[in-house]
Parts: sequence; C-alpha cells; structure tokens
Amino acid sequence: MPGRKKPQPRVILTIAGYDPSSGAGVTADIKTIAAHGCYGVSCITALTVQSTRGVKRVEPIPGRLIAETLERLVDDLRLSAVKIGMLGSAEAAQAVARFLKRHRVPHVVLDPIIRSSSGARLISEKGVQVLKEQLLRKAFVITPNTDEAAALTGVKVTNVHEMEAAAARLHLLGARNVIITGGHLDAPHDLISRAGQPSTLLMGRRISGRSTHGTGCAFSTSLACELALGRDLPEAAKAAKRFVTSAIRNAPAIGKGIGPVI
Repeated sequence: MPGRKKPQPRVILTIAGYDPSSGAGVTADIKTIAAHGCYGVSCITALTVQSTRGVKRVEPIPGRLIAETLERLVDDLRLSAVKIGMLGSAEAAQAVARFLKRHRVPHVVLDPIIRSSSGARLISEKGVQVLKEQLLRKAFVITPNTDEAAALTGVKVTNVHEMEAAAARLHLLGARNVIITGGHLDAPHDLISRAGQPSTLLMGRRISGRSTHGTGCAFSTSLACELALGRDLPEAAKAAKRFVTSAIRNAPAIGKGIGPVI
C-alpha cells in the first residue's frame, strides 16, 4: 500500500566490552542482532587490546560514562531486550545494576563473563561479587558457561549432574532462569533451569573448526533477540543454539588464532 510505513524493528541494547577484532563484545553482538532483523545499540564497558590470538590488555570505561550512556539511550529508545556481557570492573557492574534498578527493561540476558577464552581475566574479584549480589537477580536469564558457573557457585562443573547442582546454587543466589552452556564439555549440551521447574537439556554435537571465538556472546545475544521477537525461553534457547551451531559451521577463517564465530 503506497505510503505505508515499515514496522519498527525491535531495539536490542548490548552492554559489553569492545573487541577490535570483532570476534566478541559489542561489534560481534551488533552483527548477531542484525542477523536477527533487529536494531542494535550499545554501551561499551571496557576497551581491550586483543586479536584472534588473545587478549593483551583491558581498560575499563569510567562508571559515570556508562551510566550517562545508558540513561541517554533509554530516554530516547524503546528497548525490547538488553544483553549484558563483559563488564570489566566493579564500577561498571555497579553502574549497570543501578540502571536496571531505575528502569524496568524487558528480557535482560546476563552473560557473566569472567575470563576470555585465552585465559585473560575480564572482571575483578570485586566485580564478580557485584555480579553475584546485585545483577543475578535483576536478569531474566543468565547464560554462564561451565567455567563461569563454577566460578560463581564454587561447584565443579564437568557433567550434566554438576550443571544441575550449579544451576540450583545460582537459583539460591537469586537467578530466575539459568542456561549453563556446555560447549567445553565432551558432549556440548546446554542445561536450561527455571526456578521451580524440571531442568531440560539442549543436545549438541561437537563441530570441528578453529572459528569459535565469541560463541558465548553470539548465544546470549541471539537469545535476547529471540525473546524480544516473542519466543518463550525454551524456544528462544533452541533457536539461539541453532544460530550458533550454524555460525560455527559457516564461520570464515579469519586471523591467525581462534577465529570469530560470526
């Protein structure tokens, strides 16, 4: 029909670090958001010096700048979902926690990033405490991998039984919904745990290849998009897992280290 306006895309906010190689962080998140037909906006929490070969340096962004950025975005845009990734510092984590306390935003997905895949620490111990004490309960769903789940709970996570034990501990810490991603396990299954309901497994198969940098970012961001598009949590998680699986299979061979998944 002539003159008919196009429907407005869902706006997804990513709060994360900046990876100059675009394998993870805000630039990878924006690519994932665009792939879902949504519109991505971002708040950078930290600058990093890194490439596909690993992280060399992390420089956190001041909390006041993060707070100002978030307030300006929420004042201007109707957010359909928020994905929180690397925070970089306790100051950044506190700024985000205060933002979520002031504004009721839908579909908050928290990917509690503690270390990079190359082993570099991406948030301080104090920052982890802020994650546990303030941010877990403010998220709709959290998406730790097995190492992150272990770090947050003190529970060793090497199999499905231990994933369930860690998820139970995360619920006690205040998390409403938990998806523990098991990409590092021999059988790369993910566990979905919703408080008061039986847990379910998302079955997976090992895919060969070296382009796996940013899988956690891609999964959590895809999940946020799928929730914003109206899927319930189990269906959104299945769709996000399919997205990541396809991305790994079709990832280009970029860089001399662990290449980007998207």
